[in-house]
Amino acid sequence: MNLKTALYISVLPLLAGPALAAPANPFATPSTLPLQAPRFDIIKDGDYQPGFMEAMKQQIVEVEAIANNPAPPTFQNTIVALEVSGRMLDRVGNAFYGVVQANTNPVLDKVQSTVAPLLAAHQDAIALNPKLFARVKAVYDQRASLKLDAESQQLLKIDYFQFIHAGANLSDKDKTRLKQINKQDASLETDFQQKLVAGAKAGALVVDDKSALAGLSDAEITNAANAAKERGLKGKFAIPLQNTTQQPLLTTLANRDTREKLFHNSWIRTEKGGKNDTRAIIAQLAVIRAEKAKLLGYPNYSAYVLYDQMAQTPEAVEKFIGQLVPATRSKAAEEARLIQAAIDRDAAAQKTARFDLKPWDWQRYAEQVRKERYDIDDNVLKPYLEIHTVLEKGVMYAATQLYGITFTRRTDIPVYQPDVMVYDVYDKDGSVLGMMYFDYFKRDNKSGGAWMSNFVGQSHLLKTKPVIYNVANFQKPAPGQPALISFDDATTMFHEFGHALHGLFANSQYPSLSGANTARDFVEFPSQFNEHWALYPDVLKHYALNYKTGAVIPDALVDKIKKSQTWGQGYALGELLAASQLDMQWHTLAPGAPKPDVDAFETQALKNTGTDFPNVPTRYRSSYFLHIWGNGYASGYYAYQWTVMLDDDAYSWFTQNGGLSRANGQRFRDMILSKGHTMDYGPMFKAFYGKDPDIGPMLEHRGLTVPTTTSPK
Repeated sequence: MNLKTALYISVLPLLAGPALAAPANPFATPSTLPLQAPRFDIIKDGDYQPGFMEAMKQQIVEVEAIANNPAPPTFQNTIVALEVSGRMLDRVGNAFYGVVQANTNPVLDKVQSTVAPLLAAHQDAIALNPKLFARVKAVYDQRASLKLDAESQQLLKIDYFQFIHAGANLSDKDKTRLKQINKQDASLETDFQQKLVAGAKAGALVVDDKSALAGLSDAEITNAANAAKERGLKGKFAIPLQNTTQQPLLTTLANRDTREKLFHNSWIRTEKGGKNDTRAIIAQLAVIRAEKAKLLGYPNYSAYVLYDQMAQTPEAVEKFIGQLVPATRSKAAEEARLIQAAIDRDAAAQKTARFDLKPWDWQRYAEQVRKERYDIDDNVLKPYLEIHTVLEKGVMYAATQLYGITFTRRTDIPVYQPDVMVYDVYDKDGSVLGMMYFDYFKRDNKSGGAWMSNFVGQSHLLKTKPVIYNVANFQKPAPGQPALISFDDATTMFHEFGHALHGLFANSQYPSLSGANTARDFVEFPSQFNEHWALYPDVLKHYALNYKTGAVIPDALVDKIKKSQTWGQGYALGELLAASQLDMQWHTLAPGAPKPDVDAFETQALKNTGTDFPNVPTRYRSSYFLHIWGNGYASGYYAYQWTVMLDDDAYSWFTQNGGLSRANGQRFRDMILSKGHTMDYGPMFKAFYGKDPDIGPMLEHRGLTVPTTTSPK
């Protein structure tokens, strides 16, 4: 059992309360639906908490049986036995975390608050069980004589070091303190998540006068009116917040005062000193994580986290980010000059006062420059990007061309929300490969961003096939209107489906090594690689069809999209590098350091790392950085850019070897997508690419060049 990647598979000593009769809970036995898909037709909100409680009790029994087995420890009775333990906990956890992130409510929020510390303690009870660790160590010590296959050797190695990493070698006193820290961390993370959702909802910009929304389309204004009505605000307009600092409508809002207010609401959404302020939680999390690292023998939490990542050390991450900062700063400064010139031209043309570029102006005038230089208008482009067509004729089509898989929509599988779509996925030989759920439209009770995960994981040992979901936050159209999206949204669809392919093609014996159960700085590689096919000519022309006429997107418009790809890369990479450094600086906080002032720490962190790019705000401020405070990405946000390096390297290999083809797709499936964590990442990547990863294709793809300086004679 992988003790690190599972969010909820863990183990807790005796829990109070009567035992739950197995038939009373829908999670007690495997689902009878195809591929064991969750029974959302019978699952009720009230089933999750008792399901968790019973599942943890069951796994305790299983784990105690392993730990106290009188037979000598073997790979089968110890390591494999751990892999098959906790099946009910898998079922309830997979369903619960899928729903609570995508369609939460007060009942589910309360369940999450209640079970989070229990699950943290539950995990500790496995990791810190001395009898269990003694058996794992005994098997590990005899590994040379066991004649295990490569995947089994990998599982044994990972399990052994995860036990040590989780504190198995600590003294009883330190184990007690570690359990306290883990329990506190879990509770604080849950509090953070809930405050963030509430803060984002409360931070919606409400305006009284429709004129303040000048520049928005009729559909966007209708959406704003409907959003206000949902909040009980008659005759007003509301713009809900997205998860990032910059907000999509800043591109089209013509009223500068409205732009500034919207940006400000985003910037301080969880920093108002009220019930949704997250700063005290953040400061406490940083302190206790540093203490945990010290307990486990690491200089800081980042070093603790990175031990099993592809990068391995904070120093390697800092070196990687440092290589990107000069080119990014230069590119962002160049973009800022062009944007300021556009602002000045606009002011002169309209005979209004000139103003200096600010963050809330950037997106609007960057779009203006993009249109001037590349003549791309989203209103012209969007009619070619209807969401269902993009999905079936783009995302799925590319997968068929590369990997030979096919898809069939089905409506008989129960879902947790009516917008969710379900598809069967068939392999190249016609056999069932897995099942996919798509939940694309934004809701106030949905976490921000986009993601992929499993309702059921693949495992030959368990005889299970993958049931996977993709979730996003695209704007839902008004009733009767087409669901038109931006090209960025379309790229997001390809991205999340890249994760799905990682899960669908999983071909592992053991569940904890399967699919996307990989390091943070590897897991984003398949998803970001899959983005390339969104603009690949044969794919783009297959899905970019005018929703009214069916006409294929014109070549002239495609050329403009391609030429515009490097525009804005200074800003785009700048905000990501700033966020990455915030993450690293928070998690290299020295153990014993005083609890920091969040705002002051943030300002200094960006300054010290050179990522305080002028007018390029960090993609996430500390106070609403869900990835690192509540989603398991602590010291892992850099991974998005690290894996861009990997994906650009891989795509450069494809372009040098014939591009999109079944042969190339099969090679990528066999050597990367099917492997999970069955082998180490460096050798896996090198086997495919032919050499170690390098940063050249990444810089080239984004139109970035490292500034050169001339030494004085």
